[in-house]
Amino acid sequence: MKRIVSIQDISCLGKCSLTVALPIISAMGVETCVVPTAVLSTHTGGFSGFTFHDLTQEIQPISDHWQKEGIAFDAIYTGYLGSFEQIQLVGQFFDRFGGGDTLVYADPAMADNGVLYTGFTPEFAREMGKLCGKADVIVPNLTEAAFMLGEEYVGEEYDEAYVHGLLRRLTGLGCRTAILTGISYQPDQIGAVAYDAKTDTFASYFNEKLPVRFHGTGDVFASACVGALMNDQDLTGALKIAVDYTLESIRATMADPKANWYGVNFETAIPMLVHSLGR
Repeated sequence: MKRIVSIQDISCLGKCSLTVALPIISAMGVETCVVPTAVLSTHTGGFSGFTFHDLTQEIQPISDHWQKEGIAFDAIYTGYLGSFEQIQLVGQFFDRFGGGDTLVYADPAMADNGVLYTGFTPEFAREMGKLCGKADVIVPNLTEAAFMLGEEYVGEEYDEAYVHGLLRRLTGLGCRTAILTGISYQPDQIGAVAYDAKTDTFASYFNEKLPVRFHGTGDVFASACVGALMNDQDLTGALKIAVDYTLESIRATMADPKANWYGVNFETAIPMLVHSLGR
C-alpha cells in the first residue's frame, strides 16, 4: 500500500483541509498520514467565533521522529499553510522526505476570486511560489497563480492561450507540472488544465458547470487528484477522476434538502470515486 502524508490544518467541523483529505485518499486505497499545522473548531468561511490553535511548533518534532524511525512516503501533499514559518518548515520537510520517487504535491491554498485570504500578503504569496518551486506538481487556481507570479488577476477574461502561457510561467517557478483549477472556456463547463514541462505537453478535462458555489471543493479536487496519481493514473486520468468526483459531490449536495451549507457531500459520492478507479 502506498503512503501519503498531508500537511495542512484541520477544521474539526467544516469539510475542508484534513477532514477532506484523510477520508478521500484513504478511500482510494492509499495510507494517509497527517501533519496538522493548526486545529480550528470550524473553518473560517462563514463561521464567527471559531477557535484556533497553532501547531507550528509540532512540525519539526514530528519530522525528526519520522526521520529517526526511517519513515518514507510515496507522496507529500500540502494544503493551507498559515505563516512564513510554516512555509519554511514545510520546505525543510520536502528536503528531508522528498526526492527519488516521492511525489511532492502542493496546493497553495491562499486566495480565490482575485483576493488573498485574510491575513495573507503579496509577500506571503511570493514565498508560497518559492515553496511550489520545490514541488513536483502544484494545483493553484487562477488567483493563486497570479499572486505567486506577481501578475494581475484577469478574472474571467482569459482564453486557452492565456491559460497555457500561465501554466508555462508557473512551471518556471521550478515545479515539473502545474495544474490550474476552476478553468472555464464555455459558460456551461468547468474543469482543470495541466502542463508537464518535462514533456512539454498539456492535458485538460472539463465537465458540467453548475450555478452554485460551495466551500471546500478545491480541497476535494486536490485530494482526489493526488489519490488518483497514487493509483497510477496519468495526468489526464487524474484530472478526469478529480473533476468528475468534485462534480458528483456538488450534485449530491444539491440533491440533499438537509445538506449543510459549509461543505459538499463528498462522503455520499465516495462509491463513485472508488468505482472510477476500477474497483
